[in-house]
Amino acid sequence: MTVNRALHAIAGTFILASLLLAHYVSPNFLWFTAFVGANLLQSAFTDWCLMVTILRKLGVKEDVAACGIQR
Repeated sequence: MTVNRALHAIAGTFILASLLLAHYVSPNFLWFTAFVGANLLQSAFTDWCLMVTILRKLGVKEDVAACGIQR
């Protein structure tokens, strides 16, 4: 699994988990959903995401471009 795919999987899991928690436990868990969405939005503009940094430090491999150069 690459960093990009792992990031999508983690973000999707966090969003679904927070929605389930908001439904069954407390609506305050929607703040966590908002936090994940805000983080995704800011990373689109700044090209930096804390989760990507963490995944790289954990040794998750980078995406490889078509010409074989890592991004």
